[in-house]
Amino acid sequence: MSFDPTKYQRFTQTKIDLSSRQWPTRTQTQAPIWCSVDLRDGNQALAVPMNVSQKLDMFDALVKCGFKEIEVGFPSASNTEFAFNRRLIEDGRIPDDVTIQCLVQAREDLIEKTVQSLMGAKSVIIHLYNSTSPAQRRYVFGMEKPDIVKVAIRGAQWIKDRIGRLEAGGTKVMLQYSPESISATEMEFAKEISEAVMDVWQPTSQRKMILNLPDTVEVAGPNVYADQIEWMSTNIKNRDALIISLHSHNDRGTGTAATEMGLLAGADRVEGTLFGNGERTGNLDIVQVAMNLYMHGIDPKLDFSDMSGLIAMYERCTGMTVPPRQPYAGELVFTAFSGSHQDAIKKGLTAYEKSRGFWDVPYLTIDPKDIGREYREVIRVNSQSGKGGVAYLLESEFGIELPKDLQREFGPLANDEVDKMGREVTALELKGMFWKEYIERSKPYALIHFHADGVDGNFSCRASLDRAGEELRVTGEGNGPIAAFVDGLKKCGAPEFEVANFREQSLSAGTEASALAYIQIKTGSGKTCWGAGVDTNIELASIKAVLSAVNRLSVAAR
Repeated sequence: MSFDPTKYQRFTQTKIDLSSRQWPTRTQTQAPIWCSVDLRDGNQALAVPMNVSQKLDMFDALVKCGFKEIEVGFPSASNTEFAFNRRLIEDGRIPDDVTIQCLVQAREDLIEKTVQSLMGAKSVIIHLYNSTSPAQRRYVFGMEKPDIVKVAIRGAQWIKDRIGRLEAGGTKVMLQYSPESISATEMEFAKEISEAVMDVWQPTSQRKMILNLPDTVEVAGPNVYADQIEWMSTNIKNRDALIISLHSHNDRGTGTAATEMGLLAGADRVEGTLFGNGERTGNLDIVQVAMNLYMHGIDPKLDFSDMSGLIAMYERCTGMTVPPRQPYAGELVFTAFSGSHQDAIKKGLTAYEKSRGFWDVPYLTIDPKDIGREYREVIRVNSQSGKGGVAYLLESEFGIELPKDLQREFGPLANDEVDKMGREVTALELKGMFWKEYIERSKPYALIHFHADGVDGNFSCRASLDRAGEELRVTGEGNGPIAAFVDGLKKCGAPEFEVANFREQSLSAGTEASALAYIQIKTGSGKTCWGAGVDTNIELASIKAVLSAVNRLSVAAR
């Protein structure tokens, strides 16, 4: 048996004393500081990394979204990365209110090259990291804790020795340290190594440093990560001199939850990527966390109003695709295939259009228009759809407002047709089904001519019908044109029935406006059947609707 859970053991964190933890009872009320790491973490995870042109395209898009901190790369890693930094700076492509961030390992030659790549920039973050988890110490570096601390201290000092060159050129420098894989690191050791770096950099409340606490590999539930963040935030020295930052991955599928809980636990800042691009199962999807704030009425300080344009840029630059079910961004996010869902959405949208109050539409957490989507994309119809979805498409695309009882009759008929097709159908195809079933019914009776006269509830009519190729002359009396026509049909041998329901509507405006009439008839046995008719004359539209219902009833009786 290859699927063997006994080879694994539960992650056990060194005991964290958080008997009075605060994060579970807190509520997020404002946006954190955002930092995009698409151009570094996202880029390194691509089969074909972005070239300079693609990175510039993405950088511009990130700026447009409102990111004020953007990790632009690892300039010491390759000439392409270095050239990208220089292109950004020398071409003046970085807005004054945007800070670029660069990642570097605790090696002197790499730090030197990183500093060179940043010369002339207005505002930068130099991001130092080294791995601290037991597995990394044991298998990768073969070092004990004191040696790992020395690596971090040396790296911090090498950076400190060089930042004067940047500042002399007018560059504002902020320093960031990450004890990588802190999620799997003993908390006391994570605190020890972080404070050792702080001792070198000497941050103050006026000149803070960023302490980034990465959930580099998810090894436990998001609640454990939140406990780690709260413990560090509570116990580390000089907390007011720090900006505590989160950097979550998604190995257990809980990157968003870990980040949101980490913010409640005291973090100030979030690193992530668009749509979660990153190594393995990806980085945190920063769009999700921002939009989760937005749907609660909190300004996320990021603008995703052109979601389709952002997706197009992302797919063009990365070669990746956004999954159809990706929260907020996926193609199918604002669709509903279930009939009950479709009906609830239709009613919710109608109520919202009338009230324009707070958004409270069932199944739709946000208004699709807020991210550049159209309502016509909300409902799609396939064999699983119900009357609500069918009615919504006919109304939103063509202005056809089916009465409730007619929705109940036509919905299953349409679904049967769609089921035979075995695919999703368009609104135009759906309209064609309705026309064929109701408007175009011409057997056994087809209208040739109709005329009615009368006043004060006394009407008579004369009509000519085609019945199986023969002309049938119809005369009748009643309290209106429709009643008179029904009387004439009964005299000519049509099934016994009465009009149970009548509705009319205008399909278009102007002199060429069409009227659409709906009529429901009821037989002596209680059977009901709907018909529909279209004409520029509402009287003729209603007469055609009567014939449509009678014709459909005749077919059903066979």
